[in-house]
Amino acid sequence: MADERRSRSVTRADVARYAGVSTAVVSYVLNDGPKRVAPLTKERVLDAVRVLGYRPNAAARALSMGSADMFGLLVHDNRSPFFAELCHALDQASADRGRSLLIVNSDRTQVATSEQIRDLVSRQIGGLIIADVLTAGEQGLVESLRIPSVVIGQFGETEGLHGVGVDFCAGARVAVEHLIGHGYHDIAFVGSAARYDERERGWSEALAAARLPLGQLLHTPFSYQGGYEAGMRLVQGGRMPRAVLAASDQIAIGMLTAFGERGVRVPDDVAIVSFDGTVSADYVWPRLTTAMQPLQRMADAAVQALIEPTEGPSYQEFSAQLRLRESCGCPPAGS
Repeated sequence: MADERRSRSVTRADVARYAGVSTAVVSYVLNDGPKRVAPLTKERVLDAVRVLGYRPNAAARALSMGSADMFGLLVHDNRSPFFAELCHALDQASADRGRSLLIVNSDRTQVATSEQIRDLVSRQIGGLIIADVLTAGEQGLVESLRIPSVVIGQFGETEGLHGVGVDFCAGARVAVEHLIGHGYHDIAFVGSAARYDERERGWSEALAAARLPLGQLLHTPFSYQGGYEAGMRLVQGGRMPRAVLAASDQIAIGMLTAFGERGVRVPDDVAIVSFDGTVSADYVWPRLTTAMQPLQRMADAAVQALIEPTEGPSYQEFSAQLRLRESCGCPPAGS
């Protein structure tokens, strides 16, 4: 039976027979309407699609849904300056290769990430880019859908999937070593409690290599508000560190606001180095020294991995480059 299915194209009728439903129900599931399908029935149809390897006719789907030569992008929150710049880089990389990009935010609480992934794939996209941290179950789902996929910005290699990312640990080490080079020995880390944040590991490794004690460790959301609250906690804690490695530009900018309100001078009282290298880092004062992620190169690599996928999973890693500005204590550019 399996060999017979492989010897010819799998049809919608095959999926319907396997799932024990009508072809109309299969259509409703794959097109997300117009009629609602019970969750268990929908799962049976999607399971049949995976088992049989069914791919709807691309030309027909393109006419009905306008999705020819389109990639899907699942991003955590494209309001974030970092993700906004990443989306723009991915859109540019896709356009350069004659593709368009359909962007979906995964932080919508009313829809599970797994459902958003299924919805994107049901639109007959030519490939899927995921700029969010996947659970094991979500990763397994992506693998089972058998569509060209790549994850971008994960913490380390993602088993079973193509990946593009930055060596967060090495980038953080370089940032902390730069702070140590200024003579700062009490260096805090402010970042997310998210699993596998290699920036925190790079911070601790750099201090250990310099035989310095670990500084204060604060976990906070990746947002301006998170950085502001972390900055207030440091000020109100009674003992300010001499320097801080912030895991994102957003966190660092929030801290700048908190410090400014409380009369803490940067870098005279506390120096800051951040991570990401977004445009906003150059439009605060003092401007932020930051470990820059090469977003356009990462985007080009991610899109190319969809267009020319290799056999088996691969991972392409880039280095973060430290861009020196005034927040760490370096002199103003050009002085």
